[in-house]
Amino acid sequence: MSEGHPVIERLHVENYRVLRNVTFDQLTPLTVYFGPNGSGKSTVFDVFAFLNSAVSQGLRKACDDRNGIGQIRSKGSAGPVVIELKYRQAKGERLITYHVEIGDRAGRPVVEMERLAWSTAPGSGRPKDIVRFKNGEGTVYDDTDGTSRPEKLEAPDWLAVSALGQLRRHPNVVELRRFITGWYLSYVSAEQTRTTPAVGPAEQLSRSGDNLPNVLQYLQENDPDRLERVFAALRDRVPQLESLSASPLPDGRLMLQLKDRPFAEPVLSRFASDGTLKLLAYLAVLYGADLPAIIGIEEPENQLHPKLLAPLASELRRAAADSQVFVTTHSPYLLDEMQPDEVWLLNRGNDGFTRTTRASSVEQILHMLNAGAKLGDLWMEGYFPGASPFASPATR
Repeated sequence: MSEGHPVIERLHVENYRVLRNVTFDQLTPLTVYFGPNGSGKSTVFDVFAFLNSAVSQGLRKACDDRNGIGQIRSKGSAGPVVIELKYRQAKGERLITYHVEIGDRAGRPVVEMERLAWSTAPGSGRPKDIVRFKNGEGTVYDDTDGTSRPEKLEAPDWLAVSALGQLRRHPNVVELRRFITGWYLSYVSAEQTRTTPAVGPAEQLSRSGDNLPNVLQYLQENDPDRLERVFAALRDRVPQLESLSASPLPDGRLMLQLKDRPFAEPVLSRFASDGTLKLLAYLAVLYGADLPAIIGIEEPENQLHPKLLAPLASELRRAAADSQVFVTTHSPYLLDEMQPDEVWLLNRGNDGFTRTTRASSVEQILHMLNAGAKLGDLWMEGYFPGASPFASPATR
């Protein structure tokens, strides 16, 4: 990973749906979560989406979008929802901890505790609280004079990181807010990429991919070299493809067209294959001029031919040199391309909550990989305990 990009080293979650108490430690630049349906893979992905939404749009909206805090909190749990990140702004820099606890008051979410901490001096052992709030009141540490000043937020459902992170006088909080709001989390659907949006360039693909023509318009007008790199990568995987373009329509909408070599005329995106459009959308993200600090992609294998997954894995790994990439998958073909320390199995225990196993922690799997086996094959052959969709919780 590039030395100038943040990297999350540890994610700890409590009482978030099936994630009653899970920790992912020593996270790698490329991290893949796999396991049976309902094991919690998408829930891990949603933790990132929830925190991104809470900081950028407000805690109340993030909860309302998930039917309220009562539907987020783990079944049978009375404690707060806890999310804790440990990350570094760049390689070799100080370890930063962001910890938030979310409870409820009369059914409405409240920030029971929020803490941002790091060591303020080289070699300092005990982290210093830079931000510490409870129920809307707390203190913010000032690096310039070494003092902590009291602050009070408008309401207890406000995140201090969101509110104070918009003020220049709190540069440390600004950095954290910028980090979290800059995450890109993809829920790309081939069907959404077939839309004909209004004309207008867009620098970043939307989560659903519905502005793909706008992204291509931006590249056509502002960065044709990057568009050619995107197209070259796509053409390597879809050799019959000759050209692609985003063309304005008389009614002000934008139409994506793709042309195959054997034919004289291009076809509209609605007639192109699902796999081609979805791969194009991923490449538009992964070949970004300034990649987001975090890229999350849920089940990229959907609608892609299995033979495209090894090349896609190469693109994910290339992007992970400049960004931290998280992927959920059901595909053994994608898993075959991963290293054991990059892969986490999720399954449900007898209590119904998620358990985690890192592939590199299973000695038998390491021995078999050293003998030439591949992770996806070992998954399909049952060497990961509890990875089968047919296993009952008692056997997982």
